[in-house]
Amino acid sequence: MPETTPATGAPMSRGDVLELVRTQLADILEIPVDGIAESSSFADDLDADSLALIELVEALEEELAGSVPGFRIDDDDLEDLRTVRDAVDYVSAKLEEV
Repeated sequence: MPETTPATGAPMSRGDVLELVRTQLADILEIPVDGIAESSSFADDLDADSLALIELVEALEEELAGSVPGFRIDDDDLEDLRTVRDAVDYVSAKLEEV
């Protein structure tokens, strides 16, 4: 069963995942959500260092673990996540596997 949105219980869409990633990043980087585009590069556009990305992974795992037991982002996959789009695609694909 796919991850559900907390408010509605409906399956989590790709748009929901995008908003979750953007919201978590904004909180971690202390920047406005509207300054984070799907095409934003973590390093080049958002000045996110490796610690910020680890915080993002932990926040996403914590947020999604409630509905998807054992949801995890593999450490080996982190180096492939260079943009917000990469993260959204990765999380969306993981949610479809469940």
